[in-house]
Amino acid sequence: MLPARRHGEIIRMVRSSGLVSVEALAEGLGVSPSTIRRDLQSLDAGGILRRVRGGAGCIADDDPVPFDEVATVATDDKERVARGAAELVRDGDVVLLDIGTTTARLARLLRGRRITVITSSLAVVDELRHDSTVELLVLGGILRRNYLSFVGMLTEQALREVRAHRLFLGTSGIGVDGQVMDSTLVEVPVKRAMIGSAEQTVVLADRGKFPGTGLLPVCGADAVDVLITNDGADPTTLAAYRAAGTDVRLT
Repeated sequence: MLPARRHGEIIRMVRSSGLVSVEALAEGLGVSPSTIRRDLQSLDAGGILRRVRGGAGCIADDDPVPFDEVATVATDDKERVARGAAELVRDGDVVLLDIGTTTARLARLLRGRRITVITSSLAVVDELRHDSTVELLVLGGILRRNYLSFVGMLTEQALREVRAHRLFLGTSGIGVDGQVMDSTLVEVPVKRAMIGSAEQTVVLADRGKFPGTGLLPVCGADAVDVLITNDGADPTTLAAYRAAGTDVRLT
């Protein structure tokens, strides 16, 4: 297991349990206790979790920018991406909506549609909770209040019980090689579980996220069926997606 992925699993286990011993982490991840101690030291130094005697706990919230603030950035670009995404939805579809300000805009556009929406986003719930036409399934878990999302083991377990025709996936940025990234470590396992629960993965990314950065990769271009972005997105990155067989749609 690559260190970046192992770090993500450590964070998921600590966030789910609150406090986890070195021994439990080593056994769960199939590595030595000394490897786990080095991982914990690195994560503690980065302010992502708190190293305690014999283990780790108390993960700090790793995305201090609140949802309402992010929602004010690149609003026109996000709206065009959301409208492009809405065109893919058909009556009777079961769709998974990831967290994010663009997926919240997409939810607003899906009002009145005879579809089922599965989501871990309270922002999406707020957009659809009064719409009796849309069947709404909310994934539970630990609430991240500043970003209106559910995360953790319960969220991931719930995703293993559902299947969706289409996932609309958000991202904090996309690398030039096509890697879909996220800067909020505790969200990454949820995003990966969503990909595993959907027949088709559609990434929503306004042009400001090309090229982008993040702390952990969510998936590569080969896992993305459709990419929806704006005219002006980085051409090198778009070429990597087209080479991987992704349907690239510009709005």
